[in-house]
Amino acid sequence: GLSMAAKRLLDIAVSSLLLLLLCPPLLVVAVLVKLDSSGPSLFAQERVGVNKRRFRMYKFRTMVANAEKLHAELESRNEVSGPVFKIKNDPRTTQIGRFLRKTSIDELPQLLNVLKGDMSLVGPRPLPVRDYAGFNEDWQRRRFSVRPGITCLWQVSGRSSISFDQWMDLDMRYIDEWSFWLDLKILAQTIPAVVKGSGAA
Repeated sequence: GLSMAAKRLLDIAVSSLLLLLLCPPLLVVAVLVKLDSSGPSLFAQERVGVNKRRFRMYKFRTMVANAEKLHAELESRNEVSGPVFKIKNDPRTTQIGRFLRKTSIDELPQLLNVLKGDMSLVGPRPLPVRDYAGFNEDWQRRRFSVRPGITCLWQVSGRSSISFDQWMDLDMRYIDEWSFWLDLKILAQTIPAVVKGSGAA
């Protein structure tokens, strides 16, 4: 109802304003990514969104251009449980990519996804198709009943430092307890979490 309409209006207003204000520094970041290594400045990957609808999510490229082709060689080094893949000090990460990840600047192009309606400012993080294919619990799939977001309870609770099961529990908690005010609270908590680099990998 009105709360969901307010959520969408907040998404449009904030993403539009930030894209306008951040346009110059975003262009600088795009140039730096391009100069740091060969390949495009933006990385677009197919992700699973609300109602399991697939969309292309944008990020600043933080890895070498052929990173996805090298993925299979690193599978044995996965450091997290569940179907997701994460390793610290990923050898595919570029020099500027480490900084962009630590500061979460690489996530800013997702404001375009928010403006388009593929994502929200707040919601469960959108997972790659590869990770979604590894889901084997129906209760976990309930996270796809809402629009994915740039930030969420997982993002402000430690990110890569918490287990996959804890991550899914936080997503379910967000869905069950959602309110417009909860979104505002998470947005407010995101700023100090980003500044501290909590759980960034």
